[in-house]
Amino acid sequence: MSAKMPPGRPIMAMRGKLFREYLTQPLHITLLAGLVQLFGTFRQKVAFDLVRRRQTAYGLLQAADWAKELGLEAITAIEVGVASGAGLWNLITVGERVTRETGVRIEVVGFDSGTGLPPPVDHRDHPEVWQGGDFPMGDAEALRRALPEGARLILGDVAETVPRFRDELRAEAPVGYVMVDVDYYSSTKACLPLLLGPPEVYLPVTIVYFDDIGGFPGANDWCGERLAIREFNDEHPLRKIQRDEHLRYRRIYKDSDWIERIYHLHVLDHPIRQGTRRIARPAYTA
Repeated sequence: MSAKMPPGRPIMAMRGKLFREYLTQPLHITLLAGLVQLFGTFRQKVAFDLVRRRQTAYGLLQAADWAKELGLEAITAIEVGVASGAGLWNLITVGERVTRETGVRIEVVGFDSGTGLPPPVDHRDHPEVWQGGDFPMGDAEALRRALPEGARLILGDVAETVPRFRDELRAEAPVGYVMVDVDYYSSTKACLPLLLGPPEVYLPVTIVYFDDIGGFPGANDWCGERLAIREFNDEHPLRKIQRDEHLRYRRIYKDSDWIERIYHLHVLDHPIRQGTRRIARPAYTA
């Protein structure tokens, strides 16, 4: 469950929805999930959606598997919109488990203004759902001091901090997983330049999770994250963001709503996508 929940999505309702997802499965799947919870490996628990924040567990493990196939020793995982820090800590702790599973090191970076949402710009920011001041961080410096080695918190306006950070990205630890949780169209538009660095500083297919893509009555293609994604695709011929349309068919719990929020950044100007290196398809495909 997201640490940032708009009004109308109480924690108990989210837990109830998760509970129903498991109960509506065939009995043998539910029983098998119980055995996996007790005795299964980390990879098996990810497959059965038994790791907290399922999107992060899936996204990090998949990105690390792809990186390992490419011979990489590290990837960068990013959360834009840290708020209280619950998602960032989850990224860190799940990343440690992914490293133990794959041997691929996860470098974690979080971005936030530190002061909550700014005032909405116009109707495209869904002001009927979010308002300025929502999701304040609290003691940002305490959070920053508590982070372990290999994790960073970058505070400030993402329109300014993202371009500077993008210039620091390294091919030795390319971006493999990004969580976009900034709610507004305007904020999403400001953070998507994060995906426009040199091609080698990303995996050829980079997983991007959009937390606020829908799930509320006013969601549409002309506002919010969906509009920002469409404009990004219109403006950048060699960088395309597209939903992973086949992920649902590869999951055991096919009706989980997080699946709809998993997108791929296709880095079409990456050397691998230009044919300079061949990847064995079965190993690279999820």
